[in-house]
Amino acid sequence: MTDININPLLIQRTTINPYRHAATMVLNRIQWDLSFESWLSRQKLKNCRDKFKGQKAVIVCNGPSLLKSDLSLLNGVFTFGLNKINLLFEKNNFRPSCIVSVNRLVIEQNRDFFNTTNIPLYLDSCATKFIDKSPNVTFLHSSFYPRFARDCSISIYQGYTVTFVAMQLAFHMGFTDVALVGCDHSFSSKGPANMTVVSGPRDENHFDPSYFSGGMKWQLPDLAMSELFYKLAKDVFDAYGRRIINCTNGGKLEVFPRQELAKWLLLDSL
Repeated sequence: MTDININPLLIQRTTINPYRHAATMVLNRIQWDLSFESWLSRQKLKNCRDKFKGQKAVIVCNGPSLLKSDLSLLNGVFTFGLNKINLLFEKNNFRPSCIVSVNRLVIEQNRDFFNTTNIPLYLDSCATKFIDKSPNVTFLHSSFYPRFARDCSISIYQGYTVTFVAMQLAFHMGFTDVALVGCDHSFSSKGPANMTVVSGPRDENHFDPSYFSGGMKWQLPDLAMSELFYKLAKDVFDAYGRRIINCTNGGKLEVFPRQELAKWLLLDSL
């Protein structure tokens, strides 16, 4: 089956100077391909290709609504935790099957946990500078070319949100039905998209008030671009007879059909 077409607006947004962009992309690709860690991570990714074919998975996002979800329902279900999902561990017994994080600031801030956990981690290759090489760590190469990677062993595209990366990994691993919880797609903080800002004393945008707080740096979301890539993910899943369902309690993401988590879990996979 052919690739899903990319909206030209995405390329215009991400390639302001096409020559510099191309040179940076090639150099980044060569540097990663020549590293030993690239080979190790690529083998790990190839080994999990279609490993869970036909099964269900849940992407556990970090919005405030996550606290309204009954995560005990996810026992025995493969789950992708995102970024600082470990801040939830003190509140309940939920533990994700793996954790995905690709933003450099987030990885640096969460480095102590990432360097001590046994949970499988999928981290952007920038993390090789401050995350220990370990059997449970797989590094991802982030491409500059806007696309949905059905095979993540070469590259992924970040798509302005780690949730899009988790969707690519879910497809790569063969999951047929993927649900989202805690994906609010709404932030109280305002400002230019992608701008790096300094946090205040309390975070109202995530499930934990300390997520970004006390002067931590973080990047304001680009909700418009995130939504474009969510639509791309939906198109790819639909084209291959798979589904992404939004089981978030509330929130403003309407790209995917909605369903209550308990009901979705009871339905047979396609």
